[in-house]
Amino acid sequence: MNSPKKEAGFTLMEILIAIAILAFGLLAVATMQAWSIKGNSQAIGITEGITLAQDKIEEFISLDYNHTDLSDTDNDGTTQDTAPDDGVDDDGGNFGLDNTTGAGTAAADHTDSYGRYNIYWNVAVDEPINNIKTIRVIVEWTDRLATKRATVDFMKADIF
Repeated sequence: MNSPKKEAGFTLMEILIAIAILAFGLLAVATMQAWSIKGNSQAIGITEGITLAQDKIEEFISLDYNHTDLSDTDNDGTTQDTAPDDGVDDDGGNFGLDNTTGAGTAAADHTDSYGRYNIYWNVAVDEPINNIKTIRVIVEWTDRLATKRATVDFMKADIF
């Protein structure tokens, strides 16, 4: 007499559970990929912004101390630290170094642009000491509807 054969294979329930686990894993990987792409995009913007600021500083290194690109055009960073000459802007600002043409800020001493990047630089004469110009380069760009900013400071000495 023949005994009934035992069925070998997966049930429908086992297959559904396996597909659910696979879908959950693939969804997690897709989410990580999206965050990775966003992070890489932000990193590219920061890297390009800092590189542009450094390039501008390299230009300033080759310029003469009295070059017009190194002038405080609105005098908001010149003679703002009178007695006791303590390194604090007596007008309550930051020697005009933070100025851009953005919302709520005063105009920068100088501006330039490169693609999606706006480059501003401000000069404070005789700060922090006499015969030194402090130059702040600010690079701004828009990334995902938010304004991003990279800032680099440089000091140029009047060497005789």
